[in-house]
Amino acid sequence: MSGFTKVEQCGALTLLLGFSSMLAAQSYVPSGDLLVRFGAPARVFEEAMPTGNGRLGATMYGGISEERVDLNESSMWSGSPHDSDRTDAAKELPEIRRLLIAGDNVAAEVLVNKSFTSADAGSGDPRYGSYEELGKLLLSFDGMKDANASEYRRWLDLDGAVATTSFEANGVRYTREVFTSAPDQVIVVHLRASRSRSLSLRVRLGRVERFQTKTDGKDGLVMTGALDSGVHDMAGLRYATRVRAFIRGGTIRPVDGDSLLISRADEVTLLVTAATNYRGFAGRHSHDAEFAALQDMRAAAQRSYALLLARHQADYRSYFRRVSLVMGDAALEQSAAADRLAAAHLGANDPGLVALYFQFGRYLLISSSRPGGLPANLQGLWAEGIHPGWKGDWHLNVNVQMNYWPAEPTGLGDLTDPLFALMEGLQVPGGHTARSYYGADGWVAHVMTNAWGFTSPGEEASWGSTIIGSAWLCQHIWEHYLYTGDAEFLRRMYPMMKGASEFYLSMLVHEPKHGWLVTAPSNSPENTFYMPDGRKASVCMGPAIDEENLRYLFGATAEAEAKLGLDEDLRTKLIQTQAQLAPIQIGADGRVMEWLEPYREVDPHHRHVSHLWAVYPGEEIDPEATPKLAEAARQSLEVRGDGATGWSLAYKMLLWARLGDGDHAYALLRNLWNPVDPIKQSSAGSFPNLWDSHPPFQIDGNFGATAAIAEMLLDSRPNEVRVLPALPSALPEGRVDGLRAIGGMTVGVTWKAGRMTELRLLSERDGVVRVRYGSVVRELQMKAGARKVLDGLLRTVS
Repeated sequence: MSGFTKVEQCGALTLLLGFSSMLAAQSYVPSGDLLVRFGAPARVFEEAMPTGNGRLGATMYGGISEERVDLNESSMWSGSPHDSDRTDAAKELPEIRRLLIAGDNVAAEVLVNKSFTSADAGSGDPRYGSYEELGKLLLSFDGMKDANASEYRRWLDLDGAVATTSFEANGVRYTREVFTSAPDQVIVVHLRASRSRSLSLRVRLGRVERFQTKTDGKDGLVMTGALDSGVHDMAGLRYATRVRAFIRGGTIRPVDGDSLLISRADEVTLLVTAATNYRGFAGRHSHDAEFAALQDMRAAAQRSYALLLARHQADYRSYFRRVSLVMGDAALEQSAAADRLAAAHLGANDPGLVALYFQFGRYLLISSSRPGGLPANLQGLWAEGIHPGWKGDWHLNVNVQMNYWPAEPTGLGDLTDPLFALMEGLQVPGGHTARSYYGADGWVAHVMTNAWGFTSPGEEASWGSTIIGSAWLCQHIWEHYLYTGDAEFLRRMYPMMKGASEFYLSMLVHEPKHGWLVTAPSNSPENTFYMPDGRKASVCMGPAIDEENLRYLFGATAEAEAKLGLDEDLRTKLIQTQAQLAPIQIGADGRVMEWLEPYREVDPHHRHVSHLWAVYPGEEIDPEATPKLAEAARQSLEVRGDGATGWSLAYKMLLWARLGDGDHAYALLRNLWNPVDPIKQSSAGSFPNLWDSHPPFQIDGNFGATAAIAEMLLDSRPNEVRVLPALPSALPEGRVDGLRAIGGMTVGVTWKAGRMTELRLLSERDGVVRVRYGSVVRELQMKAGARKVLDGLLRTVS
């Protein structure tokens, strides 16, 4: 990088632009506005601009006299591996089940709290740990005053994956850019000014605690430290962060032993690398974090800023440009995101905001989940401080699954790899938990997990007994196979499906009234009901979500066995057991029953809608195939209401879209656009930077909303593609390209005046696909690699 010669820049750009053009020929060059705009510097984290490469993250605040960039590294976890299983829990299982079968759920819950929760404080134990920020990069600009700035703008470019701040001060135009590169594993901060010798600043690197920063030669800083392991006298995870400055013109020197002072430079590029010695189930494994960060720095430093940018954008766009969605009014697109949210929430029609919100979710997934790394957590990749909400872990009762709901339909199925790596890492501890609590075969994971492979029940029976997490995770394996047809992937993942199935097969019990096979003990996630005598309880047998998941798991595992030619005896057992599971029931009030008995909810408007899993992400309840169940699901949603936390609003959007009611789904999207004050954080909605507010910031609402918008435009089932199944009347015209359907199909749709005018299909496989648009259904013979174009009546155009 040193020198920044023009020859070097031009040669690099020629190579990378050529590569980018090759990619563009196979993808969709986006049109429409893809800038998330801001009118002022960020005051707090939830107004800042996130960038990421799946492992490293940088959140830019866009300050004037002082720029702040929060840094993240996905394996920055305090705590340490430990066993939270109770060794003798299985001894209490018969009595817990006896009480449940006798109908004494309250007594069963007391016993679960006493002897069937985690052996320690669970997620509250210091050894469980927490995801933490890597640190903060602080740039203090000499002679710069906030009051002197004018024509201030900042924006996050979703197509280029660059955060930019620009303003004028003292007659000079200053531009600052931040991006995070996957090919070069580096965060890049680029500063330039319209007048030479106008950049003077101090560069500092630190974090809240447990760090030491020192200068590394004349142009570098290195910060090192070890996180809290949760165990006295045992070192926790070690990390290292390096900063190196490259300047054109001016001078640079270390000061005070922990800072760099840059004076009168024409242009400044700061490179940031980081590594940890995390050796868990995924991520880069290194005994020496400092050396790993140094290796990345040495490699990145060999490339010019132009080459780093070009390599970054070519890589990023190879994912992002797989899907294009165009709708909206160009005049509205010039406004700040916060202003657009406020207006749309109050009823202004802004179709372009739908497209922007959709693509923002895809941007976040590309930036926070890459093959070889850790999966997107409750905050994706980004965290401020050392105490993010709910420890920034992975919750298995809806949240981590929702993070990956948009992956397959929006062309990002290969980014699910970290989720599968997480599952692989849960096999051994999950097997121990299965034996310790249930005396069962296979493996299980309960409500939450962390970087250390936690699989025990939670610390409280009221929510910690939820037992369906591992089955729900397996749904992503089968879904990925349905989309891709990748037999080698299925063969590699099959042992996980088999192990999960074996666990549930060996722990199911017969409930007394009908003889159905049910889970026990369990929860309907985080929900509470009244017993007939008025007492409250949460622990139960066979909640609807469990039985729906197990029908899916057993069916998928049996089909996988058939396709792979494996385990014929187990396949027979799965099919036989599947038929004995508790069916979906409709209560006297016309709603889908959440529990085996028609218990009354303590909170009728509870945020979880777990009993509707069979609508989405399952497909057992379908408006076409099971209209009575679909109507019962609608009744359930009506009673639950449209108020909720951020992620719950997104889930309800998906449910209404799957039920074919696009206008109701769109109304919930407006609710999700409720502009949340990032200081008070007192309601659900969206922060000024479009992050989802639970509150606090929780990224699953962003991912769920992207999946819901995709669902409005395309719903695919095995051998059937449903086009514009839930198009809201507020979106009368638009064009989408690159959506993915089950069966290896890529789909594009154009619509005007609320009606489809053109459907474009590209198949990866030979076969017959049924296409449904409203009441029109047509079966098409597709050839691998062949395209078909159809009109609004599904007649072949070309």
